[in-house]
Amino acid sequence: MRLRNKPWADDYMNENSHIVIADPFSKKGKWATEFENDHPIHIEIGTGKGQFITGMSKKNPNTNFIGIERVKSVIVGAVKKVKEAEVANTRLLNEDADDLRELFEESEVEQIYLNFSDPWPKARHEKRRLTFKTFLEQYQSILKPDGTIVMKTDNRQLFEYSLVSFSQAGWTLEEVSLNLHDLEDPTNVMTEYEGKFSEQGHPIYRCVVRVP
Repeated sequence: MRLRNKPWADDYMNENSHIVIADPFSKKGKWATEFENDHPIHIEIGTGKGQFITGMSKKNPNTNFIGIERVKSVIVGAVKKVKEAEVANTRLLNEDADDLRELFEESEVEQIYLNFSDPWPKARHEKRRLTFKTFLEQYQSILKPDGTIVMKTDNRQLFEYSLVSFSQAGWTLEEVSLNLHDLEDPTNVMTEYEGKFSEQGHPIYRCVVRVP
């Protein structure tokens, strides 16, 4: 689906520079200073319209959340949600996270969320999957020792691929759920896609992985 261009997006983000960080690369190793506290840092790759990160921020006021979304016309929706929720523990980055090591120092992050990432089903696109080995190397670098990744998807093939990828990297699978909503987990915050797919009867897969 083609996204509608929003010509006002740049102005809106500039007006809310306390939420959208204009030069996030300068914050590398200094995110604690940005938040003015030493709370754990959790990042979401592919924030979308911000339902998940806003909900998590409300539930966890003593955790700092950073959402990364490359599509300008999408991230403005997240900015609006964060602004309306009046949560002080959230920042958004309008960046294409080609290499997270340019945004975060080694061991600066405690947890990473991969929510409904593009499955890139064709074999020739394997390197674009966010659980391909080169991405796992980035995650391991920026995560603290014993840091975790929480992945949710409705795509069975991507889920199975990711479980193998995590295992081959020598990471510990702490949870594997083939139908998340059967667990009735009170800590789970749904994304926009999760709500839509769940209503359609699709199972939601989740895994929690701990790095060495």
